[in-house]
Amino acid sequence: MSHKVIVWGTGVVGKLVIRELLDHPEFELVAVIVHDTVKYGVDVGELVGAEKCGLRATTDIDAALAIDADAVAYFGPTAAYAVQNIDNMCRSLRSGKHVVSTSMTPLVYPKPCPRELRSALEQACVESGKACFTTGIDPGFANDLFPMTLLGVCGRVDSVRVQELLDYANYAGDYKATMGIGAPVETQAILQIPEILIFAWGHTIPMIADAVGVELDRIDTVYEKWPATEAIVYPYGVIEPGQTAAVRFEIRGWVAGEAKIVIEHVNRITNAAAPHWPRATSVENDVYRVIIEGSPNITQETAFRGGPDNDPIAGGCLATGMRAINAIPALDGIAPGLVSALDLPLIPGRGTIRARS
Repeated sequence: MSHKVIVWGTGVVGKLVIRELLDHPEFELVAVIVHDTVKYGVDVGELVGAEKCGLRATTDIDAALAIDADAVAYFGPTAAYAVQNIDNMCRSLRSGKHVVSTSMTPLVYPKPCPRELRSALEQACVESGKACFTTGIDPGFANDLFPMTLLGVCGRVDSVRVQELLDYANYAGDYKATMGIGAPVETQAILQIPEILIFAWGHTIPMIADAVGVELDRIDTVYEKWPATEAIVYPYGVIEPGQTAAVRFEIRGWVAGEAKIVIEHVNRITNAAAPHWPRATSVENDVYRVIIEGSPNITQETAFRGGPDNDPIAGGCLATGMRAINAIPALDGIAPGLVSALDLPLIPGRGTIRARS
């Protein structure tokens, strides 16, 4: 029996997911909510670059949420729009549907989130009797599900390091204020503030600690920048000499006086930047790597690729969205509330292996 799904949001993730849902045997797409009035009434298939399907996008939120469905897949804006996201997710829950989302990534592990971020959603879950699951790629399955699965085959773990190694040259967006990329190295980036960095990317550290039953001494951060030594030209601009062309940061969970659980990002503009910092080994760029030192030692490197150009952005965004979608059937047996990867069973993706359409 298929699960009926309402998709809210047709950005990169939403569109990629909709294309998969149009012929998925385990899910039935029953509504698509859009924000832009230009998209109102547009056939959903046409909206995502597929064949027309007869379902039309709508800006009428109440009408869409009144449709019988099992879950709302909320692919709204980032956590910078927390108030808007939480309000929309609460509306979805109160309409009698589970919510899966990729927007409020600090909620990948609700426990360390501040009360003001959780309270409205928790109340909506209780009132509706439904569950809300937030996921992502990082933070998300690349640094919770992946390392926790590998930890399960170890006899002893001295340290676990989870790396995101990305070339941002083909990523559209302004990373100057948040990361400092493109700004003079002496300019403080928002993510250099430890509390913000931990809130944005660090919640899987206490998740892993809780999963293996250890108590954290503290969580701290390291933030480094690499200044360009010569101009670096890339599709979205130029990094001038002296400007930040790469950043490397760590979020470190300390146990018994040692940094045992570490999340590390190396984000650079082309391979010319910070050649001495970690980089991919299985492909040229854009991987997620887990390194466990212990008994046994383990290294796992994963590359996501998608679309006709085998693009890492398309691959990563699709995997992120489908992790949320594939979790929907598992929510039927979950107690109402905010849930994390620790609350869910193995989600293999029912219906994914099938004849080509």
